[in-house]
Amino acid sequence: MAPRPLAAALGGFLHIAPEGVNITLSIAGAGILLAAIGLVWTGLALILIAGAIAAFFRDPERFATVAQDAVISGADGKVCDVREGPLPGGPRDQIYRQISVFMSPLNVHVNRAPVGGEVLEVKHTPGEFRAAFRDDASDHNERNLITFADSGGRRYAIVQVAGYLARRIVCRIHPNDTVERGQRLGLIMFGSRVDHFIPREYRVAVNIGDRVRAGESVIGEPR
Repeated sequence: MAPRPLAAALGGFLHIAPEGVNITLSIAGAGILLAAIGLVWTGLALILIAGAIAAFFRDPERFATVAQDAVISGADGKVCDVREGPLPGGPRDQIYRQISVFMSPLNVHVNRAPVGGEVLEVKHTPGEFRAAFRDDASDHNERNLITFADSGGRRYAIVQVAGYLARRIVCRIHPNDTVERGQRLGLIMFGSRVDHFIPREYRVAVNIGDRVRAGESVIGEPR
């Protein structure tokens, strides 16, 4: 779902995701009002909470200064798994290289397109809310699958996986949209995971434990 124009404008001014604008401003406004009527400490506490929420929803500008044929991370966080396998719910004989990135509540939670191309599918699957770093989270947790095709017809995908704390997945794009590499796709609220699926002809450029940044860090390179 695309953010409303006013929320998008305020989010751009504040450098936070539009989905966090109303929450942040409402709590900050309540804090200022309480401080103004004499409840100073309560007001200050609410203002601090608003600041923490704004920090969670922060949305810094990112620019990929890497090779055009490289695949970049769609999420900030730590690489928690590198393996090969099919897409969740996909044909078992279509194998991809999978790179999973775990986002703690302290990471930037805005997700970005790992490659440029056409959006082929956006599929939301209801599920459980297990810890996002678990190996089976992408099979059992609430998730959102986004499949892309680049100009050469190669297919890629990311899966936004909800975690124990993350109870809401936001996706701003739709099938048949054209996206640029590094473009904002949405976010997952309050700690979660993103699984990247890239063609097997690519070399995985990260290892488990590496820290990556959405829109900047290379996770796959052509052989």
